[in-house]
Amino acid sequence: MAENFVAEIPDVSKATFRRNLDSVTITNAAEIRPAAEAIHKIAQSYNFRIAVSADISSKAHLVDAEGELINKDIFGWVAEGERWWEDTRLALSSPLPRACRYESEPIWCNSDGFHGHWQNEYLDEIELKDFYESGATAKSAILIPVHLPFGQIAAVSFTPIDYSVTDLSEPYRLYSDFLSIVTSRFVTGYVLAMRKKHRMPTNCILSKREAECLHWAAIGKTDKEISMILSLSHATIRYHVNRAGQKLNSVNRGQTIFKAGQLGYLGATD
Repeated sequence: MAENFVAEIPDVSKATFRRNLDSVTITNAAEIRPAAEAIHKIAQSYNFRIAVSADISSKAHLVDAEGELINKDIFGWVAEGERWWEDTRLALSSPLPRACRYESEPIWCNSDGFHGHWQNEYLDEIELKDFYESGATAKSAILIPVHLPFGQIAAVSFTPIDYSVTDLSEPYRLYSDFLSIVTSRFVTGYVLAMRKKHRMPTNCILSKREAECLHWAAIGKTDKEISMILSLSHATIRYHVNRAGQKLNSVNRGQTIFKAGQLGYLGATD
C-alpha cells in the first residue's frame, strides 16, 4: 500500500517549494487564516490531513484573528470521533504530543511504535499498540515536533486521508523534510503573531560562571556542593546565582533555574 500511496504524491520543484513556503508564512494575525488554508491544501496534496497544537503545555486552541478554531473550521476535524481538539487533557495523555518532548526531528508512527532516522530510546518506551487499537481512527501518522524559543513545543501530525494506511516508511523518507520545513514556518509565525506578553528579559547574557552554577543547581546540587565542584567559596556561588537571578528578573532560585533553562543556558542536565 505504501507504493500506491507515494505514487499519488506530487514532486516539489524549487519554484513550488518557494510558493508553498511563502503561502504558510505568517507575519501578523490577519495572515493566520490564509496560511492555515495553504498548509491544509499542501497536506491534502500529499494525501494527508493536518492537525496542529501550537503549544502542548497549553489548553489554548489554534485560532485565527477572529478567534475561530482552525483545527475545526479549516482542517476539518469535526466528524464523530475526530474532535480530538475538544479534549484539554490530550497533550498530557496522548502518546503523540508526548513523543514531541523527546524528539525534535520528524518521525512516523503506527501500532508498532515510532520510526525515524535513528533509534530514540525515549520513544521506544512509549507504547502505541493500545493507542491505535482502542481509539485512534487512523492507523499511522507522520509527526512533526517544533521546538520553539522559551521551551515551547508544538506537535503537528500528518495523518493519511486513507485511514487504513499503516506503512508510511516511504512517504516519510521522501517528504518528511519538506513537511517539516513548511510546518515549522507556519507554527513559528503563528506563535509570534499571537504572542501578547513578553515574560523573558531581552538580550540577557549570563556569564560562564553564572551558567555553570545554575547548571549544577539544576541537577540538584546545593551551593556548598557547587562550591566544592568549582573550587569557589560558598559566598561566591551565592553571588553568581543571585546575579543571574537579577539578570533574568527572577523572584527566587527556582525561577532563575527555570528561565535559564528556557534560554538554553543549562544544556542537558542528565
